[in-house]
Amino acid sequence: MSEAVTADLAAAARRDLPEMLADLRRLVELETPSNDKSLLDAGLDGIEAWLSERLGEPAERTRHDGGAFGDVLEATYPGTTAETVLLVCHYDTVWPRGTLAEWPVGIDGDRFSGPGCFDMKAGIVQGVWALRALREADLPRPTVRLLLNGDEEIGSPASRPYIERASEGVAVTLILEPSREGMVKIQRKGMGLFDVTAHGVESHAGLDPAAGASAIHALAEIVPALTALADPDRGTTVNVGVISGGTGRNVVAGRATCEVDVRIQDPAETARVDAGLTALAATDPRVKIEVAGEWNRPPMNPNPATERMFALIREVAAELGTDLGAIAVGGASDGNLVSALGRPVLDGLGAVGAGPHSRDEHVLVSGTPTQVATVAGLMERIARGGR
Repeated sequence: MSEAVTADLAAAARRDLPEMLADLRRLVELETPSNDKSLLDAGLDGIEAWLSERLGEPAERTRHDGGAFGDVLEATYPGTTAETVLLVCHYDTVWPRGTLAEWPVGIDGDRFSGPGCFDMKAGIVQGVWALRALREADLPRPTVRLLLNGDEEIGSPASRPYIERASEGVAVTLILEPSREGMVKIQRKGMGLFDVTAHGVESHAGLDPAAGASAIHALAEIVPALTALADPDRGTTVNVGVISGGTGRNVVAGRATCEVDVRIQDPAETARVDAGLTALAATDPRVKIEVAGEWNRPPMNPNPATERMFALIREVAAELGTDLGAIAVGGASDGNLVSALGRPVLDGLGAVGAGPHSRDEHVLVSGTPTQVATVAGLMERIARGGR
């Protein structure tokens, strides 16, 4: 019986593929860069209108003001059983205003391309069509709580509390971020974003060099100390991505800053790295070192509830002829926030494709029906009590 249901869901997804692609075009053509509040607001307005067309009006709807960031939309669509599933998707992208003018949406063979199509507007489309498929087939379905946020690409500063609250008590949170070659992401690294600033003493580099204390020279000493905090065997990496400072070639620099990205897999590493950051000091005592920033996301590591859900989705995928794999990745997502609370979460259930954050970003059209059917099949099993 299950195999027949899954096969029917896949057939429906293949039939509806042209409409899905039209919907994806519609969403991608709503430019929604993370740092452009006016475009984010207009984009979410457009997505809401599309949701109403595809799913009707939700039983509950709340649009939380994101302040300087994108708003957070929560919409609830009742199911036929007592179970609830949370779908989390972000609608912001890394692409600035005007990108569409030079990079329009296009389909070339199996490749659908356009800014933000893979990361992650295809995930929004696929999640909505998975729910539509269950409705149209009159299959058991859980209540679906859909959360759309507009600040994921910059760390979810406004949406984090809403995501954490919405994930409480649900059977599973499904993060419709892009897949990695069709695999589910069950492990992600945690992320810390820090700015290390050296405050020195300015002087004339030719007339009175000894009177100065170079912030740049001090920072050059600090960078090796930063990178030494990495511990690859424990999954900890440190990257100094940007350095800036000084005012002129002939001026002993009074200030210099570097931007640091730290990734960890082991939660215990936060304390060790914090201690290393606190201990940073320049050889010249006249230079003061200041560290600002925070741990943006905790690591996402599998918990027993997640492992049970992964086993369930593997059953669905097997019925579709796929040996679904799991993968660990270095990037972070909103799945980290849910996993850190000990709740079940499956990530990377969105588009099959490649090139996130690059001009090669694309969705593989042929992979879309399988992804939709997999999510729909998982929700159908959960509705039947398959926690």
